[in-house]
Amino acid sequence: MKPTRKLTLAAFAGALALGTAMPAFSADLIAIITPAHDNPFFKAEAVGAEAKAKDLGYETLVMTHDDDANKQSEVIDTAIGRGAKAIILDNAGADATVAAVKKAKDAGIPSFLIDREINATGVALAQIVSNNYQGAQLGAQEFVKLMGEKGNYVELVGKESDTNAGIRSQGYHDVIDDYPDLKLVAKQSANWSQTEAYGKMETILQANPDIKGVISGNDTMAMGAIAALQAAGRKDVIVVGFDGSNDVRDSIKAGGIKATVLQPAYAQAQMAVQQADAYIKNKTTPKEEKQLMDCVLINAGNADKLETFALKN
Repeated sequence: MKPTRKLTLAAFAGALALGTAMPAFSADLIAIITPAHDNPFFKAEAVGAEAKAKDLGYETLVMTHDDDANKQSEVIDTAIGRGAKAIILDNAGADATVAAVKKAKDAGIPSFLIDREINATGVALAQIVSNNYQGAQLGAQEFVKLMGEKGNYVELVGKESDTNAGIRSQGYHDVIDDYPDLKLVAKQSANWSQTEAYGKMETILQANPDIKGVISGNDTMAMGAIAALQAAGRKDVIVVGFDGSNDVRDSIKAGGIKATVLQPAYAQAQMAVQQADAYIKNKTTPKEEKQLMDCVLINAGNADKLETFALKN
C-alpha cells in the first residue's frame, strides 16, 4: 500500500503566491520551470518541454520564477506538493538554486536542468546546457571579422549571478583580446533585459560617440542596443548577439543586427524531458550529469533557416 502524500505548507504557500487554486495530485506529472516567458528563449524552452512531455503521455505543470530565487523555491514546493515525477528547470542562480534542487531530490523528485548550470554536482540528475564558451568564440570570431579587426566597441553582459554571463564574456575576450586594435570602451550589465539594454546603450553612446561595434551576451540585450542605435541614427554600428531568437533573425534579414549564436533551446528542453521519461519509467540515468550541446553561428547566410531556436533543414 502506498503512503498518502501530504501537501506541504510550503507548497500551499507557493500556490497561494502564484494566485492559483490547489490542483489535484497527479500520478504522471512533469513540472517545467523557467524564467519569465516574455523572453522568447525561455518561452521556447517551456513550449518544447511541454510538447515532448505531452507526446510521452504526461500531464504538465508549467511555472515561472522570474529569476527570483525565493519564487523558484516556492514553485518547486508546488511541484513537490503536486507529486511531480520530475522537474525540468532553467534555474534562477548557480548558487541560489542548489538548496531548492536538493529539496526536490530529498522528496524523491529528480531535476533535469537546462540552459544554466548550478555550482554543485550530484544534486540534479542532469545539467544539459549549451556550450556557451564554444558559442561565444564563434560569435567573437564573426565580430572580429565584421569589425575589420579594429575599432572601439562595447560589451553588454548578462545577469552577474548567471554562470552563462561570465562564460560567454570569457569566450568573447579569449578571441577579441588577441586583436590590439579592438578597444573595449564600455562593459556593462543589462541583466538580459531589452529595456535595460536600450537605456544603457543610450548612455554609453553619449559618452562614446565613436563606437564601431557592440557585442552582447544575449539577443534580448542586442535588440535593445540596436533599437537605441537606430533611434540615434547610428545604423553604422555592428551588433552581434547570442541565443538565435526569431526577433534577431528578422533583424539580420533586415540588415540590422549582423549575427547571433544559436543555442538550441527547444531541442535542449525536449532532451531533458526524454531523459526524465527514461528515468521515470526505467530508472535509467544519463551517462553524464553535465552535458554540452554545441552552438551554431547565425548570419545573413543562414538566417532564413532559423525558426524558434532551431535550424530547419
